[in-house]
Amino acid sequence: MPPARTAGPAQPVQPMVASPPTGSMIPPTQSLSSATASSTTSSRRVSPIYPPKHHLRKCRVSPPAMKTTCSRTMSLERKVYKIVLTGGPCGGKTTAQVRLATFFENLGWKVFTVPETATILLGGRVKFSELDAEQSYIFQRDLLATMHQIENTFFNQASAIKDRNVLIICDRGCMDPSAYSSAEDWQRMLRDLKFEEFDLRCSRYDQIAHLVTAADGAEKYYTLANNATRSEGISHAMELDKRTRSVWIGHPYMDIIDNKNTSNFDDKVNKLIQVVCDRTGIRSGDRLAKDSKKRKWLVSAVDWNNFGKFEEFEIEHFYLLSDESNIQHRFRRRTQNNRSTYTLTSREYFKESGDSIETRMNVMSRDYMTYFNMRDRSRSSIYKKRRCFMYGNMYFNMDIYTEPLPPQANKQHLIFLETYTTVPKGTPLPEGAVPPFLTIEREITGESQYSMYSLSKINKTVQNKNEFAGADKYKDD
Repeated sequence: MPPARTAGPAQPVQPMVASPPTGSMIPPTQSLSSATASSTTSSRRVSPIYPPKHHLRKCRVSPPAMKTTCSRTMSLERKVYKIVLTGGPCGGKTTAQVRLATFFENLGWKVFTVPETATILLGGRVKFSELDAEQSYIFQRDLLATMHQIENTFFNQASAIKDRNVLIICDRGCMDPSAYSSAEDWQRMLRDLKFEEFDLRCSRYDQIAHLVTAADGAEKYYTLANNATRSEGISHAMELDKRTRSVWIGHPYMDIIDNKNTSNFDDKVNKLIQVVCDRTGIRSGDRLAKDSKKRKWLVSAVDWNNFGKFEEFEIEHFYLLSDESNIQHRFRRRTQNNRSTYTLTSREYFKESGDSIETRMNVMSRDYMTYFNMRDRSRSSIYKKRRCFMYGNMYFNMDIYTEPLPPQANKQHLIFLETYTTVPKGTPLPEGAVPPFLTIEREITGESQYSMYSLSKINKTVQNKNEFAGADKYKDD
């Protein structure tokens, strides 16, 4: 038998809601190796310009001899994988959900992100502080019923997809309301809704990932500023974290994503992605290792006919105006097969320590024009095609800049290759790790002129008074 659940207080406490990103502009509603550059033989047809006839093709089957992937995602048996992200306040669920979704989309999975139900209900002007004991019970019961039905809707959508694997990421799961109710109220909810606790805990989801609150081990990142509804102090946040963790004890695949051995939030997100890869049988190489760093190369030619299997996306980036020079906001539209996702990335830079906090949030398509009208007009939008692929057990992104070209690209059709690896900058990748269908000109890791932020500048001589202060540190965006 699993350990007993830790009972909550006699009166329910305020449900947790997702955190919007920090910042001030949120609207109200050296080469890989010397041999690599010459590895392309004369028999290959190569071109540095992206070929128009390939631009609608999502993937190409590689020749049998090509080493393109070692992932179980290529199994003939389709997989639907359901994961819950849970945890205490300021654990990073909202940003982690976006990053995890993007990683699996790049591998060719269909991804559904189930929103946090409490955020939806409280967004309707329910004020939990105004509810008496019985009203609080009714709210928590209805929250559980609504969460269950919303999840079922996404589960049904997933079951209808027959051509690829599906990942469903739930922002909290059906056991979470029990952490915010008394033991008596929780049992009453189960009876009223005719739910079985065993089913909710042990058989409804494939994996539970608990993101430990920043209040436990990363106190300097714990903040109330990015959530107007959050009122928890550090000690209370740690108590809520323990309570939400305890209600999932007994699930066969529960992983704790803590703040130990992490120097920043990226390390924590990589820990999360790694445990999901481990559970789903995906080999990620050293991309997710703690000391893994981004490296970037300029590509001079591509053998398009022998590229192998890939997933391709059309991407639009633009930067938003900010009232503060230590805050940067970037909006991204990512499209495949005429379906788009929209992400707002906010980065806060701390000059004294050199640290930063980066948050990402999915937004709705209807918000696109709102954000577009808030764009920084000293910078142009960036347009590119991104090919995501694996070669051997290494995962790569290749960005092909498209018309209209960035102002600082000097009319060149730039192609960048990037990966995360523990191999230090300037050191050749291991033998056999370099994709042979690419000709590498040189490594450009950390060269500011090749960052999106620099490339997008319309007039180099005009300085914006709120130019992002952390631009020199984050040269690769």
